[in-house]
Amino acid sequence: MDARKTDAAHYDDTVVRQFSVMAVVWGVVGMLVGVLIAAQLAWPELNFGIPWLSYGRLRPLHTNAVIFAFGGCTLFASSYYVVQRTSQVSLFAGRLAAFTFWGWQLVILAAAISLPLGYSTGKEYAELEWPIDILITLVWVAYAIVFFGTIGTRKVRHIYVANWFFGAFILAVALLHVVNSAEVPAGFMKSYSAYAGVQDAMVQWWYGHNAVGFFLTAGFLGMMYYFIPKQAGRPVYSYRLSIVHFWALIFTYMWAGPHHLHYTALPDWTQSLGMVFSLILLAPSWGGMINGVMTLSGAWHKLRDDPILRFLIVSLSFYGMSTFEGPMMSIKTVNALSHYTDWTVGHVHSGALGWVGLISMGSLYYLVPRLFGREKMHSIQAIELHFWMATVGIVLYIAAMWIAGVMQGLMWRAINPDGTLSYSFVEGVKASYPFYVVRTVGGLLYLGGMLVMAWNVWLTAIGGRSAKALIPAVHAAQA
Repeated sequence: MDARKTDAAHYDDTVVRQFSVMAVVWGVVGMLVGVLIAAQLAWPELNFGIPWLSYGRLRPLHTNAVIFAFGGCTLFASSYYVVQRTSQVSLFAGRLAAFTFWGWQLVILAAAISLPLGYSTGKEYAELEWPIDILITLVWVAYAIVFFGTIGTRKVRHIYVANWFFGAFILAVALLHVVNSAEVPAGFMKSYSAYAGVQDAMVQWWYGHNAVGFFLTAGFLGMMYYFIPKQAGRPVYSYRLSIVHFWALIFTYMWAGPHHLHYTALPDWTQSLGMVFSLILLAPSWGGMINGVMTLSGAWHKLRDDPILRFLIVSLSFYGMSTFEGPMMSIKTVNALSHYTDWTVGHVHSGALGWVGLISMGSLYYLVPRLFGREKMHSIQAIELHFWMATVGIVLYIAAMWIAGVMQGLMWRAINPDGTLSYSFVEGVKASYPFYVVRTVGGLLYLGGMLVMAWNVWLTAIGGRSAKALIPAVHAAQA
């Protein structure tokens, strides 16, 4: 096409700006709560005797804030940005997109109020009560209409692979949420699950592991397939591999949930099925990681000078580490040692802080200057500082939890010649104390990095201009 014969493609980036800014705000809030509850495990008196500051109430607030507030806002922002550029059209139903922003903030606010007050279903990653669940469903349906409507009105025939991952994430999360949150209301903020006993556990961990698989993996892989090639200035290493990666990952992940229920009342064949699919999952996961890292072929030197690219690539290292560790921990004999210990906590945070956190930060650092009319972030040195604070914080955190977890597993299994336990549970807790202190230090470093990011984003935003992007359609697919 003649580059001179272009139409202007107007992109609706208002909602992208809003979600990007709130992602940083909720990131600070979620990680601040995380540091507080980590400190409470070392110094329990930090709850000050106040019920709504107790560990049991703040812990689900922390997970919801980091996953659904920080991670969710980043997913909304990046998917809305990417689908417009790769489809060369503005967002479908712009007012509905605005509703997704305000509706999602209302969900987060409702969670921030209800969880400390003790309103909870008790389901991991699905603690919110039924009125909030209904609002989540409405927002999610609107999100699907906007995203797939934009795909449906695209001006290019091809659907870029990042949109496949975003689309799978949207559809799977809708299915997971509706099925697992089926409940019978018993009051304004009280309900009972529609399932009972082992069936409830099975449905919950089908949801729980696939919340990791689709909310915390597929959506962020969509970011990886767009922002790493853009920041590196290189094409995806193997586009064919990216498609194989997509289909293998979304099929395999759905079956892995039972590995959370080893040695429970769940039928043994179901536990074994979850273990087998977890082991198979290593292949597509590493295929995607290799595809992302090898995109830097011919451009490795850029890692020396580009801290944003470093965020994106190091996140893939943690993704590879976590997706090796997960299948290994699903093996029954390993699980017998690791389950219920802090090894699991280390594994979760290797993925959450290392993979989800770093890819989100790198993507936001790419987005923010473009959304506010700046050539680059206010301070590149601050991005560099943030990278090292986050990386060192992650390493301290997960190393402490891995060591503590293996130690706990060995202590709990140790027996005397007469068959009695060698250690009491309290002795295991006492031995874990130094590692809880190290974890808190790691969390403080990670939180400090988020505060540096918030300062950098704020100065970039107020120094820029908030205007809709105006890019020639001929260049839009490359933007």
